[in-house]
Amino acid sequence: MTDTDDNVRYDQARYVENGQYEPLLSEKDLTRVEIGEENGGDDGDDSPLPDDLTRDSLELPELSEPELVRHYTRLSQMIYGIDSGPYPLGSCTMKYNPKFTEDVAALPDGAVHPDRSEESVQGTLELLYRLQDYLGRIGGMDAVTLQPPAGAAGEFVGIRVAAAYHEHNGEGHRDEVIVPESAHGTNFASAALGGYEVVSLPSDDEGRVDLEALEAALSENTAALMLTNPNTLGLFERDIEEIAEMVHDVGGLLYYDGANLNALLGRARPGDMGFDVMHYNVHKTFATPHGGGGPGAGPVGVVDELAPFLPSPRVRTDGDASYELFEPEHTIGKVHGFHGNWLVLVKTFAYIARLGDEGLTDASAKAVLNANYLASRIEYDVPYEPFHHEFVASAGDQDAADVAKRMLDYGVHPPTTKWPEIVPEALMTEPTEVESKDTLDRLAAAFNAVAGEDDATLEDAPERTTARRIDQTSAARSPRLSWQTLSEEEE
Repeated sequence: MTDTDDNVRYDQARYVENGQYEPLLSEKDLTRVEIGEENGGDDGDDSPLPDDLTRDSLELPELSEPELVRHYTRLSQMIYGIDSGPYPLGSCTMKYNPKFTEDVAALPDGAVHPDRSEESVQGTLELLYRLQDYLGRIGGMDAVTLQPPAGAAGEFVGIRVAAAYHEHNGEGHRDEVIVPESAHGTNFASAALGGYEVVSLPSDDEGRVDLEALEAALSENTAALMLTNPNTLGLFERDIEEIAEMVHDVGGLLYYDGANLNALLGRARPGDMGFDVMHYNVHKTFATPHGGGGPGAGPVGVVDELAPFLPSPRVRTDGDASYELFEPEHTIGKVHGFHGNWLVLVKTFAYIARLGDEGLTDASAKAVLNANYLASRIEYDVPYEPFHHEFVASAGDQDAADVAKRMLDYGVHPPTTKWPEIVPEALMTEPTEVESKDTLDRLAAAFNAVAGEDDATLEDAPERTTARRIDQTSAARSPRLSWQTLSEEEE
């Protein structure tokens, strides 16, 4: 291996025992526990469950505290995460999140049962109301719902709100949603799931919306145009006001995908650009954990005309320090239990409240600065600019997937690869606002080291990680969900 620096060497931990990686808890020191009424179980005779769904005993690991702690520590050392080092996945925005938000969410006062009366949870409702207000002012929106449990869920809610709005106005014939070809895959999916025909919109030679193509795509059947600004190439749509006017002239709505909002904080607002509805990716912009299948949040903001169609309930105040839940007049109904993922929203509120206007503006400045600095240091070509918080480089004659695997050997996570397809062998990179200059230099050194390596080296990578080169297609389609004994080659 060629190191990025003479003083840097990366070797990921590999704990192997008897030809097997660190065993699962279910494979460690098992003890058999008999299940009966005396142990809180069923005696079996009166069980409402069928016999093939019940058991008389259960094997549980019996470990000391040091054994348990070491087990999870070893597992954590065998993977790469944001606490290990930089994670510049373009568009996904995998940034380090400050731990104080976890402390705030863990406060005893946060453990509020959602069925308690409004009178007894005024503090909870006040926090939700203030978060609605924060997000509305940040996005230039008039009303906000906090219910959607993820960004993609927020997209779907936004599309359903748009559909309800058109239906209410007697324009249910609008059955098309226009989506740029470089948009996030969830945009296409959300529009289709909402019952719309998806009209793909090509980019122009500069990587932005092709206005002539947009003109041709717009019609009386247009329900909405879904747009990210800056777009997935990191480029600001300079014609955004004209785009908004074109969409509105045919009676359509302009939808803002909030994935790249961290490039605009304190500087520009989607509502001021002419957007009618948007979702906020709080894990990308406001430092909540990336869902990854776990609890998330994707609040949705709208202009006044669409506010009556938001999910129920929302929170309002009478202006006298009293808060209550209410149902919007033409609500699309509930999209999540109670108030959404409450503790995720607490983290969002804590982050915004601590940073304030000045801190949020500084975050966007650093997001843009870091992306431009890193791009200036790497030897790969960056065909589209000027960009903001992220950029897309081209691996050129190298295979982008091989580049990504090889970067793991240098102790950094690689960028997103192969997308957007407008850039050949794309390396979509977003260092985020949290990384230092030293970390960016380390990332650049890894990029440049791989750029100078031969195909054979790249095709054998990674060499120094816990798991070696895997068949990605098979891993996705036929995952093996248990540890396997290592082959001689793997050892």
